[in-house]
Amino acid sequence: MSLGVSEAAGALLASVDAVAAREPLTKTWPELDVATAYAIQDESLRKRRVRGETLIGLKLGLTSRAKQQRMGIDSPLLAWLTDAMVLPAGVPVPLGGLIHPRAEPEIVFVMGQRLSGPGVTAATALAAVDRVHAGVEIIDSRFEDYKFKLPDAVADNGSSALFGIGPVGVRPEKLDLSLEACLLEVDGHVVDTATGAAVQGHPAEALALAANALAARGLAIEPGWIILTGGMTDAVPLTPGSRVAAHFSNLGSVTLSA
Repeated sequence: MSLGVSEAAGALLASVDAVAAREPLTKTWPELDVATAYAIQDESLRKRRVRGETLIGLKLGLTSRAKQQRMGIDSPLLAWLTDAMVLPAGVPVPLGGLIHPRAEPEIVFVMGQRLSGPGVTAATALAAVDRVHAGVEIIDSRFEDYKFKLPDAVADNGSSALFGIGPVGVRPEKLDLSLEACLLEVDGHVVDTATGAAVQGHPAEALALAANALAARGLAIEPGWIILTGGMTDAVPLTPGSRVAAHFSNLGSVTLSA
């Protein structure tokens, strides 16, 4: 039997709290669509705020063409970030509170101005950015074996869990973000490389898409928000004792230890 919006949001948050995977919502709710999934996501945010969390930004998921093709979509998904998802520098990743975490490098925007669609372009989006940082997001799907459909991923807030941001902040006009390169290391071994072009061709394109998609829901990107623009490489599993480092051309490095 399918759940309602509030019940589904509560069930997903219960999986987070219990550190327990569950079956995808679409298994018993096959008619679940993306619009309803966003309603579940928004209800989850409301419940998080009731228990004391603060909205601080948003993330994009499925920004790479390859991931979109695998999911059969042509645009990224959006999800909310709260202060409870921030992993402070130097703090080990709390694996005991995560189900099956994976890490991926990101180009991160800190917004200087409000960005409201529709009609936002990459150029106008980038002009609203105050600074750019390196980042690593830790994703943690609440669904068994990371198997889900697009509405499941949207309802699950884009598999969001934690993220860390590097200390180096650079003005966007000083960078060519499509060429900003990242080298991903796991336990000292290079496992992947990418440039900002992996994110919708340019991370500012992802930011513009986010602003325009939010406008369709009557929302906007606010000053001070943190925007995770999407994984530049495939995500790598985090295991006890592992060390993941993302080294960028101009944005410095972010290192996480489990």
